[in-house]
Amino acid sequence: MGFAASMSSPPPPLQLSSSSSSSSSSSSSWSKSALFSVTPVSFSPLTGKNAQYRKRLVVLSKRVSPLEEAMRIRRERELQKTVKFRKRPPLRRGRVSPRLPVPDNIPKPPYLGSNELPDISSEHQIHDSEGIVKMRAACELAARVLDNAGKLVRPSVTTNEIDKAVHQMIIDAGAYPSPLGYGGFPKSVCTSVNECMCHGIPDSRQLQDGDIINIDVTVYLNGYHGDTSKTFLCGNVNDALMRLVKVTEECLERGIALCKDGASFKKIGKRISEHAEKYGYGVVERFVGHGVGTVFHSEPLILHNRNDRPGIMVEGETFTIEPILTIGSTECITWPDNWTTLTADGSPAAQFEHTILITRTGAEILTKC
Repeated sequence: MGFAASMSSPPPPLQLSSSSSSSSSSSSSWSKSALFSVTPVSFSPLTGKNAQYRKRLVVLSKRVSPLEEAMRIRRERELQKTVKFRKRPPLRRGRVSPRLPVPDNIPKPPYLGSNELPDISSEHQIHDSEGIVKMRAACELAARVLDNAGKLVRPSVTTNEIDKAVHQMIIDAGAYPSPLGYGGFPKSVCTSVNECMCHGIPDSRQLQDGDIINIDVTVYLNGYHGDTSKTFLCGNVNDALMRLVKVTEECLERGIALCKDGASFKKIGKRISEHAEKYGYGVVERFVGHGVGTVFHSEPLILHNRNDRPGIMVEGETFTIEPILTIGSTECITWPDNWTTLTADGSPAAQFEHTILITRTGAEILTKC
């Protein structure tokens, strides 16, 4: 959950050469001379009165492999399909019920009691063996709760009902729902529907057939936070939205795949952007991933767009990756509740999130059950 890790003033995008944005692994390995060749072509000599029109024609050609051509055609088709989505009625705020109680015996995070957003900790959260065990437990619980919450998604169910179910599952496990009371957030889970990028507050609105909804679950168990989210399909969802959801999850997977001890954080944003751009999707820059552990939000901040932010991953540290992709604008507006954030043009958005543990040779996804 990218609460306090949102960046109100994101760094400007890097100015990259066109070759750096190429998605074809085959073409990237070619030399520049192999990409383009100048081939002189001469016509047979002309005679008589046509001789004055004799010319030498130079043709600039590009070698294209069959795989490249197939990928180009596929991308063109995907882009054509991407823009064809039926715009749904805009979200309207429903009634927000009072916050739910938490038993006194359940340990609470230290930020409760204040409506101010806590500062982002500057310390990377690197764990010893005991800390890793506790992180795994918190993250596994968050994953189980999210999986069960997703089973509730169907037309006519309200996001408030989902909040109640999530709240009960978490306290039944002896944990605290981390969003509840964080910076004044009034609910135990975030539910972001259709054009809502993130931080949607559960209310009385009923889910509609064809909606998409991101459910963002964070639990606080034995002093550690586990954070995860997923976008679910509600009923009969059209092809354009299903594709957006699918590609967003693929972006998360590709970002995680390059993580390991010693890897640069900035590679995550590059990899996610490359994949999203193949399908014409925008990557939201304002909201970022973050370190997570005993503290809800800390460094490192994980940018999902191309960037030149310094820093490398260290074995034993945990953080989230949580890209948000949009069909249209990546600009956003926030409702007066100071939480619910929507795309500026009303276009759909999707998000997926995992908490990962950096290892010597890769990354372990902790938010799996």
